[in-house]
Amino acid sequence: MEALTKQFREKLCTELQLFARKHPEQRQTADTMREFITRTPDCFERSHKEGHITGSAWLINPGGDKALLTLHRKLQRWMQTGGHADGDPEPLRVALREATEESGIRGILPLHREIFDIDIHRIPENKAKNEPEHLHYDIRYLLLAPHENFTISDESEALAWWARSDFEQRATELDASVLRMAARYFQQ
Repeated sequence: MEALTKQFREKLCTELQLFARKHPEQRQTADTMREFITRTPDCFERSHKEGHITGSAWLINPGGDKALLTLHRKLQRWMQTGGHADGDPEPLRVALREATEESGIRGILPLHREIFDIDIHRIPENKAKNEPEHLHYDIRYLLLAPHENFTISDESEALAWWARSDFEQRATELDASVLRMAARYFQQ
């Protein structure tokens, strides 16, 4: 199993290297992720206390003019759907699973298999779960929903389809990485 996990880690490092060539403004983040993945055999496990790989979705509607965001119940901020790998060494599969679980939308597909965005962010301590503050090394993919009908999960206060103008008008409600993804998507 360790040899297989090593192969997935090497594949992800290669994908991050390709991403950094395409997006040189995120090279430092990609290099930090690659270093973490290389030195951390259990990087896909939530049990790794320093941090772990997560997978997220920039989920767009069939018309391609809106992205789905969730008002995260614990973090109390608007963000993309996504979550823990929980041992799954394929972040794209994690992004697909999490987008489906958090939106209730079935039939979500990747628009591309390549990485859309990356981010490293700090998650606050969760005393109720005995989890220390840690980092999420988040790998994000561009996904397509077959329709706009969603169901709000227990992890969310709300879900909403955001148009380009919403990101401009409500920018103060979003963190820099969500604004970066919106700019990248809507300017392509």
